Amino acid sequence: MNAALLPDTGEPGFGVYLHWPFCAAKCPYCDFNSHVRHQQVDQDAFVVAFLKEMSVMRDISGPRTVTSVFVGGGTPSLMRPETIDALLTGISRLWHMPDGIEITMEANPSSVEAERFRGYRAAGVNRVSLGVQALNDRDLKFLGRLHNVEDALKAVRLAREIFPRMSFDLIYARPGQSEDEWIRELNEAIGYAVDHLSLYQLTIEEGTPFFGLHQNGKIVLPDPEAAARLYEITQEVTEAHGMPAYEVSNHAKPGAESRHNLTYWRYGDYAGIGPGAHGRISRQGHKYATATERHPETWLAAVAAKGHGMVEQESLERDEQADEMLLMGLRLREGLDLARWSELAGRGLDPEREAFLIQHGLLERLGNSRLRCTQSGMLVLDAVVADLAA
Repeated sequence: MNAALLPDTGEPGFGVYLHWPFCAAKCPYCDFNSHVRHQQVDQDAFVVAFLKEMSVMRDISGPRTVTSVFVGGGTPSLMRPETIDALLTGISRLWHMPDGIEITMEANPSSVEAERFRGYRAAGVNRVSLGVQALNDRDLKFLGRLHNVEDALKAVRLAREIFPRMSFDLIYARPGQSEDEWIRELNEAIGYAVDHLSLYQLTIEEGTPFFGLHQNGKIVLPDPEAAARLYEITQEVTEAHGMPAYEVSNHAKPGAESRHNLTYWRYGDYAGIGPGAHGRISRQGHKYATATERHPETWLAAVAAKGHGMVEQESLERDEQADEMLLMGLRLREGLDLARWSELAGRGLDPEREAFLIQHGLLERLGNSRLRCTQSGMLVLDAVVADLAA
């Protein structure tokens, strides 16, 4: 793979998402499809299954040009480089995969080794996304992370050295976190010469250990006003450093936006492969929503029996697609492509609802072609989308 990434064309694109479901430990805030296995995972068996399901997804999609690949999890950096290489080779055999497309892999600092990182790079990975989450050891421990700050910074340095592009995640609005602490931490993060940051507010998800602790008053999050102020600070600090938000929680220097995630938000197509992966694939005038079995070993058995682990393959109605496009498009700073939305919905947006939301400073027009949320609108994005879609 060339080091230089192809430029963003602004088109939705076609992505391939691979879900590696295994983690060394389950974080107490996480509701992703991730599983801890105390026995060695048979990576060879999973590679065979991934390649089988990949072939079925290719049958659904037909011939396409891949514009990005994302290997998420779980903790993909627990994979051997040979495993990544086999999966990327499989994609290139089934679809057209030009040199220079973005190929991202998630990694946890605790599972980072220089030799392994170089192996991933040799396999074709050209962007790594590190799950740093905090830059102080107290909060890393609270978040159940297996790494400390020293591990995180070592991983950041290695990633900068080996990969053309690198991003890392931070979680804010943590219990007891002050505005000054967050400003210092954010400035420190930006100082590590990254060109992309994903910055998420801590949320309490049902079914996680944090949910019970929160219900019992053992975890107290900032109140909504304080959380909104932390969000505003996030926008101010990143903007000042030339890394504005291009999506609700994602910040980048111009040109360093995640191409794969832009495919989601621009409502492009993507094949989702692996346990618990979701996809959206268009074919012959239909758009299919796909989902696979979440439990890894059950998925593995299903693929062995029938060639795939899909539990859902639903043809979406046009109004369902329009609702999804609205929800995704308004997350973006570039906004919603109104002509594309209207063509899909078979109508325009309700002018009275739109005018009301613009009047109240929640939406704004970008010429006649796009509609986007203001910063105030982003704070109540779900409500804005619900109002427009009604």
